[in-house]
Amino acid sequence: MPDPVEPFRAMVISRRAHALSAEGRSIIHMEFGQPSTGAPAPAIAAAQTILANDPLGYWESAPLKARIARAYAETQGVEIAAARIMLTCGASPALVLALTSGFAPGARVAIARPGYIAYRNVLRTLHMVPVEIACGATERYQLTAAALAALDPAPDGVIIASPANPTGTIIAAQELNAIIALCAERSIRIISDEIYHGIAYGQPTPSILREAPDAFVINSFSKYYSMVGWRLGWLIAPQDLAAAAYARMSNLFLTPPALSQHAALIAMDCTDTLEGHIATYGANRALMLAALPAMGLAQIAPPDGAFYIWADIAHLAGGEDSFAFAAALLEDTGVVTAPGVDFDPVEGHHFLRFSFAVSTPQVAEAIARLTPWFKARQR
Repeated sequence: MPDPVEPFRAMVISRRAHALSAEGRSIIHMEFGQPSTGAPAPAIAAAQTILANDPLGYWESAPLKARIARAYAETQGVEIAAARIMLTCGASPALVLALTSGFAPGARVAIARPGYIAYRNVLRTLHMVPVEIACGATERYQLTAAALAALDPAPDGVIIASPANPTGTIIAAQELNAIIALCAERSIRIISDEIYHGIAYGQPTPSILREAPDAFVINSFSKYYSMVGWRLGWLIAPQDLAAAAYARMSNLFLTPPALSQHAALIAMDCTDTLEGHIATYGANRALMLAALPAMGLAQIAPPDGAFYIWADIAHLAGGEDSFAFAAALLEDTGVVTAPGVDFDPVEGHHFLRFSFAVSTPQVAEAIARLTPWFKARQR
């Protein structure tokens, strides 16, 4: 029986990049949404103290859950019981918990295409059916209420991501409210992936819990808090499914790393540092948006948030698919990108995703390398 889980091709490209780096090549990693900034210094200092003085057993931090709940109250005006918050080893287990708690095998769950590769593959792994909705430039590469309404029969669930991966687009408030109303009308359970919340450029990123208190919400310390390697995230479960989610969490994953929980509690109060990171991403975004059209990459998604640019390369690829294109780009320039086919198995063969979560000097150096390469392709 063929494996329904497709490889993450960006990982294949990244392995090659690390091999080239080991050979002495200068490599700029723009393939993953991985902040280059690292955890805030006070969080690292706290972790060092804990590491020296705490045995670090299985543990769920009640103070961290309370702090997360307080953050929703303060920033979203939403009151959340700590019992609804599951601390997880990053956002990926939170997705598994949401799906297994809220849906049975065979459930049909709608997702945007393009969208994060793991949605499709985790659904298949759990014997559920991804219902992919093609979302093009007209829809700003995002789900719409009309597209959901057109599905017959209605799906059992939908995964929403705003800001989205790989495009960085944000669903407008009016459209999001229409999606929420439609889901309530058609009994479609919502999973909102809010991992990029807080990373936006002039637009708000309200939690779906403001209008849909019975939604699942996924978040993580990897992006806004710049703690990728600490592997810590959380799931907010609907009140009626919190016990089911907790049972699955404790059986499948036990607890997330104790050290990470201690550090995260401190990181949540490092607002000045974290907002400084957003300013860096904003500067990087401006550099990329100014440089890409001159390279012939004018057809891009509007990156409202996150730290990605989704660029159409069809006119430059010369028949190559995006994986081969990204591989050639790496070999020639040392700049690593993510092939679009990871995120869209239909149209993604002629797209690349650039991550500008690296440092600003690295963005400038990447532009210097990419410009002559893409101009040569234009000729």
